[in-house]
Order: sequence, then C-alpha cells, then structure tokens
Amino acid sequence: MRLLIASDAWHPQVNGVVRSLEQMMRRAPAHGFAASILSPAEFPSMPLPGYPEIRLACPVPGRLASRWDEAAPTHVHIATEGPVGFAVRRRCLAQRLPFTTSYHTRFPEYLAARAPVPEAWSYAYLRRFHGAANGTMVSTKSLQSELEARGFGRIMQWTRGVDTDLFAPAVPGAALPAALAGLPRPFFLFVGRLAIEKNVAAFLALDLPGTKVVIGDGPDRARLESLAPQARFLGTRTGADLAALYAACDVFVFPSLTDTFGIVLLEALACGLPVAAFPVPGPLDVIGTSGVGVLDHDLRAAALRALTIPRASCREDALRRGWDESARQFFGNILLARRLAVPQAA
Repeated sequence: MRLLIASDAWHPQVNGVVRSLEQMMRRAPAHGFAASILSPAEFPSMPLPGYPEIRLACPVPGRLASRWDEAAPTHVHIATEGPVGFAVRRRCLAQRLPFTTSYHTRFPEYLAARAPVPEAWSYAYLRRFHGAANGTMVSTKSLQSELEARGFGRIMQWTRGVDTDLFAPAVPGAALPAALAGLPRPFFLFVGRLAIEKNVAAFLALDLPGTKVVIGDGPDRARLESLAPQARFLGTRTGADLAALYAACDVFVFPSLTDTFGIVLLEALACGLPVAAFPVPGPLDVIGTSGVGVLDHDLRAAALRALTIPRASCREDALRRGWDESARQFFGNILLARRLAVPQAA
C-alpha cells in the first residue's frame, strides 16, 4: 500500500502538525504502508504574511502530476486545508480516489483574531473542504463533539503521542542547562509558537516567583519580550536540547485557549513536568482529572499548585501515551475510510 500525505506544514516549521506527521511517516512500514509526503518545498512558494517561516505554496499542475505519478498512491491523507491540501483534494475528487483529512488547527478563530473575517464563513469553507473526505481525523473527543455540532461528519479519533526516550526526566545530579544557570527558581516554562493565538501574554503577566522561561519563536516575539523583559526567551530549541530544558524546569504553563491538543503537554509530562493550564478543550482532554496538572481559570493559582505535583506521576502518565497507539489509530482510520468509502462532494 502506498500512502501520500499532503501537508502545507512541513520542515523547517516546528509545530505539532509536523511532529505528528514525522512520527506517522516513521511508523508507516510497520503498518504495511510506503509513505511519502507532498509539501510546499516541492513548489514555488511565498512567505505567509506575518509568518515568514510558513510558506504558501503554488502547486504547479505539471509538478503536482509528476509527484503524483511518482508516488502512485493507493491511499491519500490530507493534513492541512492550505494550497497543497486543496490541490490534492481536487485531484482525488477528479480521480474518484477516497481520502482522509485531519483537523489540526482552529483557523477560524486564528483568522478572526487578525482580520474582520466572521468565524462562520471560515467554518463553512472548512465544512465543505472536509465534507468530501471519507473520514476526518481529530485529536480529542471534545473537538469531535464541537465539530459535529458545527455540521462536520465522518469524524475519526486520532490521538497524539510523545517520544518517551527523547523526552525524559533529568539524570539525578545533572547540571542545569547553561541557558538557565544562575537564574532564580522555580522555573515556569512555556514552549510553543510566539503568536497571538497562543495567549502567551497571559502567562507573562502572571505574578509568579522565580523565572519565566519561553522557548519558541514567531511573529509576536518582539512584543512579548517588551512586555516581560525579566523573562528568559530562549528561541527555538529542538531534540535533546529541548528535552533537557523541559526536564530542568518545575512547571509547564500552557495559556492557550484555542489549541486542539497540545503535544507540548505530553512532552512536558514525559520529562516529569506538571502542567498548569486553563480548563478548556485540549488541556481538559490531555490532563483532565489525571492529577498530573492543575486546570483553573486562575492560571497563577494553577501554576503555584502544580509545584506540589510529584514529578514521577507525570512521567508515569506520559509512559502510557507513546506514538505507537497514535499510529495504530491513524493507519487504522485510513484503512477503515477506504472500506467505508462514500460518494464524495465536489
């Protein structure tokens, strides 16, 4: 079986979509698939206004046809609703090839925060986009309920995971990472894109002891640095460097009100880091009543109470959330959608 994954999000972007797809590509052979990815890197592109690290592709028909013939897909998954995703959707419809999609990002809310575009318009577009698929994968039951209430159909569950070998607690007695050496504790950490929809300003405004640590980059960085000059902004970190910083901190603070999941929550837990977040979809699904985090509309209170949570409990919770289960769901959904193929809308 040959799977083509179409995504407008791919390297060099660092985000949950890319991490999820990387893991699925890695595990494809174990599920009987040869997987390839179609990304903006294969076409002429331009930077997204306000997000220069994100490229908007122009899927040239000839190049798309060539890559399609190369991949010769028996199965197609469309991960994003951008130009690459739309072009592949159109080709699938033309060839009457069943496909699946996934819903990763609350674009209607993000767009409405930046431009006078009613959320209802954006949801109408997304409903039509995903409505042609034979299944749309979502990360949580909360998001499934929300989308079904908005008229989306054929929803499938696809949870996310964490690499518990890479993201692990610090070795006892290990020195602090140089970026944190000499700073007052406790360390309250945020990891993610520095953009308005992540609500990072709410974290930076909290009256907390110790040091606020911010890992990530994005269009809102300069403004956020001006709001909190006392915070430590470390830029984008990846791999073992990122894992060591997680493990060296004391509480992970997740101020987002709009994330559909939050893989960073699992990464923090795997490193033994308790979570403080608002009680909204995403944290409610990932943390819930597990006892490895505190969900409270008073984010400061949540962050302070999280300091008392045993780190070992956080690690134990994360060990049950590896990527293997995520891959089992993902590839199972692709096979099921093909078997249950329904007439597709234009």
